[in-house]
Amino acid sequence: MNKSLHVDICVIGAGSGGLSVAAGAAQLGLDVALIEKGEMGGDCLNTGCVPSKALLAAAKAAQNFRKSKKFGITQQDPNVDFSGVKDHVFNVIGKIEPHDSQERFEGLGVKVFRDHGEFTGNKTLKAGDQEITARYFVIATGSRAAVPPIEGLEPDKVLTNENIFELREKPQHLIIIGGGPIGVEMAQAHRRLGCEVTILDMGSILPNDDPELVDVVRTSLKAEGVEIAESVKVEKINHADEGSVEVTIEKDGKKEIISGSHLLIAAGRKVNVDGLGLEQAGVEYDRRGIKTDERLRTSQKHIFAAGDVAGGPQFTHVAGYHAGIIIKNIIFKIPAKVDFKALPWVTYSDPELANVGMTEDMAREKHGDKIKVTKWTFKENDRALAENRTEGLIKVITDKKGKILGAGIAGLHAGELISTWGLAISQGLKIGALTNTIIAYPTLSEISKRAAGAYYTPSLFSDRTRKLVTFLRKLPF
Repeated sequence: MNKSLHVDICVIGAGSGGLSVAAGAAQLGLDVALIEKGEMGGDCLNTGCVPSKALLAAAKAAQNFRKSKKFGITQQDPNVDFSGVKDHVFNVIGKIEPHDSQERFEGLGVKVFRDHGEFTGNKTLKAGDQEITARYFVIATGSRAAVPPIEGLEPDKVLTNENIFELREKPQHLIIIGGGPIGVEMAQAHRRLGCEVTILDMGSILPNDDPELVDVVRTSLKAEGVEIAESVKVEKINHADEGSVEVTIEKDGKKEIISGSHLLIAAGRKVNVDGLGLEQAGVEYDRRGIKTDERLRTSQKHIFAAGDVAGGPQFTHVAGYHAGIIIKNIIFKIPAKVDFKALPWVTYSDPELANVGMTEDMAREKHGDKIKVTKWTFKENDRALAENRTEGLIKVITDKKGKILGAGIAGLHAGELISTWGLAISQGLKIGALTNTIIAYPTLSEISKRAAGAYYTPSLFSDRTRKLVTFLRKLPF
C-alpha cells in the first residue's frame, strides 16, 4: 500500500543545486521532500569537483619535489604512494560528507527518501512505496559522463570520472579521450604522479577558452611530458589482454595505434533525464536537457529545473546559483531571472585557466571591432617573480568606452584572481574602477590593476596629453 505525503516543495536530486534548494526552503519554514537514489552530495562531492581537486593537490605536492632546485633546494623525484594518494582523496570527501549528509538534512526538517523518483502526473511523484504531491517540484538530477559510440569500445572496460578515483594501482600509461577541463586536469594530475599520459581530442584542447590562454596550459602540459594529439579522429578501440588498450587514431590521412594500460573517457556529459517520467508530468526536454525559461521554470510552471539537467553551463557553482534563482521565485515570489554575463569558469590545471564574462572571440562576434583588448603578463609581476612562476598572462576585454565585457587569466592562482573581474562585470563597472583600487604589494592581484592601467597607456602618453602637460607647466603654482 502506497504512503501519501504532501509538501510545499519536492526536490529530485541531492547534488549541489538540489541540496541548496532543500536547505534554504526548509530553513525558511517550508515542508520539503528530497529524493535521491544515489549518494548524497551528487557528482561534485563523490566523483567530480572534490576528488579531482584533492588529486590535483597531491600531484602538485609531488611536482614541488621536482621543481625545488630553482629555490636552492636539492631536487629529487618524489616517491609516490598511489594508494596513499587515494587515501587523501577519500579523506577529503569524508570531511565534506557530513555537510551533505542525510542526517544533516533531516535535522533541518527535510524529509529524505533514498529511492528513485518518477513523476506519475504533473503534481505527483512516486519514490519507492511513497507517493508525494507538492505545490512545486525542482528537478536537479545532474549529468553523467557520456561514452561516445566508438568501434570496439566496451563501456565496462573504460574509466570515467565516476570510477577513476577508485583506482588503487598507478596506471602505467593513461590514454584520455577528450581534452576538456576534466581531461586536462586528470592528464596533469596523473602525469605528475608518475604515469605516462596521452590526450586525444577531435579538435583543440579546452575549446571553450581563449586560444592564447589555452596555449599557456598546453605548453606547460607538454613540458611536463603529457603527449597531446589534437584534431585527430579516434577510429577504433581494442581492449587487449590483461586490461590493456589499443586506440587507433587518424590524422591527416595517416593512422596510428597508441597502446596504454588504461583508457579514460572525458568526452562530454549526458543529462540525467531517463526514468523521471517527464512525459507523464508534461515536462519538455531534449538530449541537451530540460527546457526552461529565464526563471528556470519548465513547460509546467510549477516545476523547475536546476544545474546540469537544465541544459545550460555545467558547473557546480551554476547549480548553486540556480538554487538561489528558484528560491526567489518559489518562496519570495520574486520573478528572478538567470543572468550569465558574469559567469566564471576555471580549469584547475597548473597554471590555472580562468575566465569570466566574454572571451575575445565572443566579444568580437557580438560587438565586431568595437572592443579593446588589454594584456599584462606574469613576467612583470613581482610576486610571480618571487614565486618563480612567471608563465601566463591576463586579458581584459572592454567596449570602446571602457565597460568591462570579460576577462581571462592563465597563470598561478588564476581561479582566485578572476573573482575581481566577475564583481566588476556584475556591477557594470568600467575599467577605471580597477585603476583606482589600492592593491597590496607584492601580490598576484596587482596584475589586474596593471592590466587596467595598460588600458589607458596609449592615451596617457599620447601627443595630446604631452601638449596638455606643457600647457599646465606654464600655469602659476
